Amino acid sequence: MPYRRLPNTDSARIRALRTALIMGNEIPPHKLAFSQKLLMRLQKFLPEFENAIKLQRQYYTAQVRKVKNYCEIVRKARIYTSHFIRVMNMAIFRGDLPAETRAFYGLPTNELTVPMLNTESEIVNWGKRIIEGETLRIKKGGTPITNPTIAVVKVRYEQFIEALNAKKALNEKATLISEKNNELRKEADEIIQNIWNEVEKYFSSLPAGMRREKCEEYGLIYYLRKGELAESNSPVENG
Repeated sequence: MPYRRLPNTDSARIRALRTALIMGNEIPPHKLAFSQKLLMRLQKFLPEFENAIKLQRQYYTAQVRKVKNYCEIVRKARIYTSHFIRVMNMAIFRGDLPAETRAFYGLPTNELTVPMLNTESEIVNWGKRIIEGETLRIKKGGTPITNPTIAVVKVRYEQFIEALNAKKALNEKATLISEKNNELRKEADEIIQNIWNEVEKYFSSLPAGMRREKCEEYGLIYYLRKGELAESNSPVENG
């Protein structure tokens, strides 16, 4: 015997709710296979659910669209920060700057290494140190490092911070919407299940084939079990 299964995607949920709403709007109340109470609940809930799912998809699209641009901004911030440190290290290696110069940036004075800049937090941390350190060093009479200058590094760093904050805000909003929609999905499933239960009960006195046909008009979806599916696919024998 075929069995019904509740929708498990947002598109399928919306399709089931829309189908039930169409029936509710077109069929007179005394002939409708589910209650007016459920119909009023459906009329109120469906627009909210559709808008919420649409909003979530928009935020997802925005996230995907911004990823490429954000990755490029991160790459530039990482490159300019690391290049500044490398140029400073080369100046120390040549003897143009004293080794103590590295202390301005919070770097050890006894080695010419470049700190790791693989994560966002590392770029945030070291970018801030480099900018503040170079500003202080110049203020104390130090010769500005060039190619890149700290002004250029600062521009790339500030672009990165702005993009990072925008990404965090977008992700937080998307998370809130997703959490809200999880609750709306539960309500959608409850409404669909209640409608389908009432529809099946309403047509329960009809023969199986006709009952299934009437229920499907209300959006109910039935699936054949494995054995039934095999039988439906087998060739018909001529008697």
